[in-house]
Amino acid sequence: MEPFTRHTGVVMPLDRADVDTDLIVPARFLKRIERTGYGETLFFTLRFRPDGTPLPDSPFAKPEYQGATVLVAGPNFGCGSSREHAAWALHDYGFRVVVASSFANIFAANAAQNGLLTIVLPEPRVRQMLETASTREGYQLTVDLERQTVTDGFGREDRFEIDPFTKHRLLNGLDAIGLTLQAREDIARFEASRPGWMPRVTAGE
Repeated sequence: MEPFTRHTGVVMPLDRADVDTDLIVPARFLKRIERTGYGETLFFTLRFRPDGTPLPDSPFAKPEYQGATVLVAGPNFGCGSSREHAAWALHDYGFRVVVASSFANIFAANAAQNGLLTIVLPEPRVRQMLETASTREGYQLTVDLERQTVTDGFGREDRFEIDPFTKHRLLNGLDAIGLTLQAREDIARFEASRPGWMPRVTAGE
């Protein structure tokens, strides 16, 4: 997993509350066995007509939001099913940060597992960001995870909270496998101490 330390990116506004994971990545696309390739299906029903042609009013179709890496959305983002594919799709599309006033707990955990930072800010501040991103082309946010701050181009700085364990994982690019591998020496010692007749895990497996 790529470490997250500091990131500056263009903001895409998604002024919707209760965005569920089926909207983020529709169930009909959950057929891939890889984590990659889901970006093209992200918010498919918001981006395309049933015949597959782009919806011109979608923020994804507007040139000012092309290359956006920060998504600002309404409250209760990521609700619904627990599918990790939602985090995969957002990350694969290019988003590194999602800002909202609240997130579904399982989605937030899945996001952290995949290097996607979720930031909770007060609803009035999120509303200001949505309005600015909708009216000012090129609106950017800079996120400093070490300092736990979000800064905009107008000198406004907001501080956000994050639990220390999640912060450590993101700063160091550690998913569940990476965390386990930090204890590889302890694992090797434990395996070496077990009787030879018992099943064991060897290095490289």
